[in-house]
Amino acid sequence: MEYYDVLIAGGSVAGLTTARECSFNGNSTIVIEEDHEIGTPEHCGGMVSLSGLQKLGLMLDSNNFQNAVPTARIRSKSASFELSAEKQNVIVIDRRGLDKQIAKQAEDAGAQIRTRCAFKSISKNESNYTIKTSDGEIECKYFVDAKGLGSLKDANRNGILASAQFEVYAKWIEGKTVEIFFDSDKYPGFFMWIIPIGDGRGKIGVAGKGINTSLALHEYMKSKGDKYSIIRKIFAPIWIGGPRSHFVFDRTLIVGDAAGQTKPTTAGGIFSCGMGGILAGQAISNAIEKNNDSLLYEYEKNWKSMFQKEFQSMLLARKVLERLDNKSIDSIFASLSKKSITDVSNFSDFDFHSSALTLFLKTKVATNFTKILIGNEFRRVFGSKKDEENSIDQK
Repeated sequence: MEYYDVLIAGGSVAGLTTARECSFNGNSTIVIEEDHEIGTPEHCGGMVSLSGLQKLGLMLDSNNFQNAVPTARIRSKSASFELSAEKQNVIVIDRRGLDKQIAKQAEDAGAQIRTRCAFKSISKNESNYTIKTSDGEIECKYFVDAKGLGSLKDANRNGILASAQFEVYAKWIEGKTVEIFFDSDKYPGFFMWIIPIGDGRGKIGVAGKGINTSLALHEYMKSKGDKYSIIRKIFAPIWIGGPRSHFVFDRTLIVGDAAGQTKPTTAGGIFSCGMGGILAGQAISNAIEKNNDSLLYEYEKNWKSMFQKEFQSMLLARKVLERLDNKSIDSIFASLSKKSITDVSNFSDFDFHSSALTLFLKTKVATNFTKILIGNEFRRVFGSKKDEENSIDQK
């Protein structure tokens, strides 16, 4: 039977960054991926900041670069505002190419990657795991679950939304502006988006509770009046329910979508899931080097130290959004001052939304809504530092 120190099921960003870190530290590592190609299917819009890429240990590859997007236009049914993202260096990348770039890093470090190799089951003896795959059995000491939403099948179903994203050619797509559309009737609990790849070309997507995503996209595009061509369609669920309570069980670590590490506001996860993989790989390497499996829990501790407050803020914003009708959303957008919009543009971080959400949720109109709807959670997230720490400890 084959043996590896670490077996990782799932070859997306989180699984591949885990493999890279483990292999870089000299541990025998294998990644098994059930699809025929790393990076497929592409579930992601591909937006990330240059600083986020750098923190993930990646240089911008010109082959993966698709566009720079210095402006975001946020719309409700009858109001809108624009944010500048120029200082944040937000770009659109080819997500399939990005995954392959990390896979090459992992392979260069010594990892083995197998596609068309599906995880079947796991069993444990005293010292190792036996992983049954579609290619046979593999023995390992540490198992990493990076299989995505399939591993969240027993989680709260309210955290899963249907989504669709079409790649479209249309003259009305603005090449340098991301557009977000809120409509609680058409896209309840989420929104529709346009991520431009260039002038006249972009990724148009939608998610929402109980909607026909394909119909919603077709209705919007037909409303533009001009012709359009759809060259690619992707349908995939997204997770907005926040992170799992725990990421480590014995010598099994859960990373990425499987750990609920995608953002509750946008379901994006290149940075937060990628960091999950890096921290998991570092924890496994430390545990092997020092022969101390208790060090695996450093992964969970470090990820939550980096992201827990951020995700609490996003979950609060998510709960507010789910309870607002179009009239309320219009009122909040209309109440935003030019100064608050400028502050968000100048001081927010694309990879960490809490600064922008704080300004948004603390507008007079939004605060009134929030205090009425979920006041206790508002005070927990935006209250005194002591109150925050106490509430986290109690949770």
